Amino acid sequence: MRSYRRLTPLLVAAVIAPLVFAGCGSDDDESSGGAADDGGGTKEVTIGWTPPDITGVFKTATDYFERAAEDAKAAGFEVEIVSRSPATHTDFASQQAIVEDFISRNVDVIAISPADTQAIKPAISQANQAGIPVIMVNLLEPQEGIDVASYIGFDNAQAAAVSAYSVLDYFGGPGVLGAGEKVETAPEDYLDLKWWEETYADVDKNSIEASGTILEGIAGTFFSQARLDGFNGVIEQYPNVKIIAKPIAADWNREKGVQGAEDFLSRFSPEEMQFIWAASNEMGLGAINATERKNALSTAGGTKEPEDGKVAIFTNDVTPESTDAIRDGKLVAETHHGFPEWGWFGTQFAVQLACGQEVPGTYDIRPRTVYADNADQFYPDPQLPPIDWDKIKQDCEE
Repeated sequence: MRSYRRLTPLLVAAVIAPLVFAGCGSDDDESSGGAADDGGGTKEVTIGWTPPDITGVFKTATDYFERAAEDAKAAGFEVEIVSRSPATHTDFASQQAIVEDFISRNVDVIAISPADTQAIKPAISQANQAGIPVIMVNLLEPQEGIDVASYIGFDNAQAAAVSAYSVLDYFGGPGVLGAGEKVETAPEDYLDLKWWEETYADVDKNSIEASGTILEGIAGTFFSQARLDGFNGVIEQYPNVKIIAKPIAADWNREKGVQGAEDFLSRFSPEEMQFIWAASNEMGLGAINATERKNALSTAGGTKEPEDGKVAIFTNDVTPESTDAIRDGKLVAETHHGFPEWGWFGTQFAVQLACGQEVPGTYDIRPRTVYADNADQFYPDPQLPPIDWDKIKQDCEE
C-alpha cells in the first residue's frame, strides 16, 4: 500500500472563491486536522464526499456513507461525512473547487464520484500532492496521471450491455422478461453480463424484433460514451432491433429526461417506438413521467409480454424510487450499479486508509438485472455485509 504523507493545510491551501454548495454534511469551516484520537479511545475521521449532484442515486450513496459512519460508532470511531456537490452534473469547475476546499480543510480522505473524469484530474492531483488518499466511486477503469487509492464501482459499458439484453429478452428473446422462452433462475442467481451472454450464446439473432430510442447522459463524456458503446455493442448484433433516432443528451437529469422523451413522442408513435432506454435512473424516471402524460406508457411490467401501442421503459442505476416503479409495472427492468455499496464500502475503505491500512485497489460491483420478480432483494433493505469495525479499530495506527 502506498504511504500517504500528510502535509499541513498551510502548505496546500489556496485562495478559493466563495461557492454555493448543494448537499448535506457539516458546515464547519475549520480544518479537521486529520485523523485524530481524542485521548479517550475515540478515533476521529473526516471524509470529504463529493458526488456530481444530490438527487436519486447519489442521495442513496450518501445515505449509506452516513449509515456506515453511524455503524462505526460502537467500535470507537467518530466519522464525519462532509458532503458537497455541484448544483448540476455539468458544473465541472465547482466539483474541482469542492475538492480544493476539502484539501484546505485537511480532511482525512476524499471520496469522489466525478462528473467528468478528465475535468477532475487537476484537483485530484492536488490531493495527491497533499498526501490525502482519494477513493473514486462509479467506475473501475484506472485513470492515468492521478493516484487513486481505491476504485469502487462497475464497468459502465458492461452495465449498459446488461440493459441491452433486458431489451432483447422483453421483445422475444430467452430470459426472465416478456413472452419469450423463460429461463429458470434461483433467487441467488446473478443476472450479470456473463449470465446474459451464456443465455444468448445460441440465439438466432434475426428472431428478435423491436424499435426504440436512447436518452444518453452528457454527450462526449466518459460515462455517457461508455454506456452508449456497451448498449449499442449488443443491439447492433441483432439486425431487426432498430434504434430509430440519434440519442438525445439529457445530462443525467430527470427534467431533461422528460423533455427528451417528449421530443421522441412528438416524432414517433408508440407503434414506431416500442421502447426507450435511458442510460440513467433519473432520465428513466423522467421518461416514465413523459410517456405516462401521453397515455403511452407500458404498465404491463417485465414479466408480461409487451403491450401493443405502448412504450416500454428500460434504464440503469436502481434506487428505492425506481424499484417501486418496477413493482408498479411502469419500468420493465433496470441494471443495478450498487449505490448502497458505494457508501457502505466507501466509508469502510476511507476509515481504513485514515488508519494506515490496506484497502482493495478495485472493488467490482458487477451490474445485474433488476425486475419484478427480484426487486425485493434490492430495496427497501439491500443486503450488505457487516463491517468488522472492532478489527479495523484494533489495527488502526495512532
